[in-house]
Amino acid sequence: MYTRRHFLQTVVGALALPVLGRSAQPTTPSLGFSLYGMKTLALDAALQTCAEIGYSHVELTLNAGYPTEPKLFNGEARKATASRLEALKLGLPCLMTGISLTATDTAHAAALAHIAEAGQMAYDLVPASPPLLETVLGGKPDSWEAQKAGMLERLHGWAAAADKARIQIALKAHVSSAVNSPERLLWLMDQVKSPAIVAAYDYSHFEVQGLDMEESMAALLPRTRFIHVKDSEGAVGKFQFLLPGKGRTDYRKYFALLRKFGYTGPVCVEVSGHVFNKPGYDPVAAAKTSFAALSEALAKG
Repeated sequence: MYTRRHFLQTVVGALALPVLGRSAQPTTPSLGFSLYGMKTLALDAALQTCAEIGYSHVELTLNAGYPTEPKLFNGEARKATASRLEALKLGLPCLMTGISLTATDTAHAAALAHIAEAGQMAYDLVPASPPLLETVLGGKPDSWEAQKAGMLERLHGWAAAADKARIQIALKAHVSSAVNSPERLLWLMDQVKSPAIVAAYDYSHFEVQGLDMEESMAALLPRTRFIHVKDSEGAVGKFQFLLPGKGRTDYRKYFALLRKFGYTGPVCVEVSGHVFNKPGYDPVAAAKTSFAALSEALAKG
């Protein structure tokens, strides 16, 4: 029988495990690409592209319309993808989804079932080191005070479901959601007090609010298991997310700060819908451009 003690041992072990059997723990962050930005490519082509560019890992998305949507991504497909990831030497640190802590009772029940399904997928793909499940949290910034108690109650349910599924859920603050700041995210995590709940860090959502990079890292990186990166311009009310290197983010400073705070985990490009929904978007070109900007900054930061 798999107990909570076993889950805790798995979590601690996962922190030390190299991805897909690599021989040593990483000493610097690894660069990856989220297939959220490659919806128009076949899964195998997307994986091959990321490996050829030089990425160390990918993020799969469970969102509707993607080839890895759980109801479409059956056992044989998962087995083939696990083999393909290993052959290409691509890590899989995270699965992206989109569930909400402000959902109706019916939607919340569906979210709990989704967490269970995501857990099965995680173990089907990388049983030795199952990927995280990453999500934003729903709601609107001005609804926080009215909804935070209910969101916490829902989060307890998520934590229990993740614990049972033997995975962790990485929560991400979003500029347009009720949880839009490090303080709000940490409040939820401190209240739920579960090893199944960790943080995902994405500075772009803080940058458009004028929040300081170093201060946000100091607050969240101790609890962070996964990082998304994208660039930005503008401010709340009128902003755009961009590819890394196309906006104002200082990535040399960014990677220098990651080193300062001792973060050596995955740093994964997330192409925003602000970019991939534009006419003429080329996912391969976006992946190449992003890798060039980030790898140079990582080397020099």
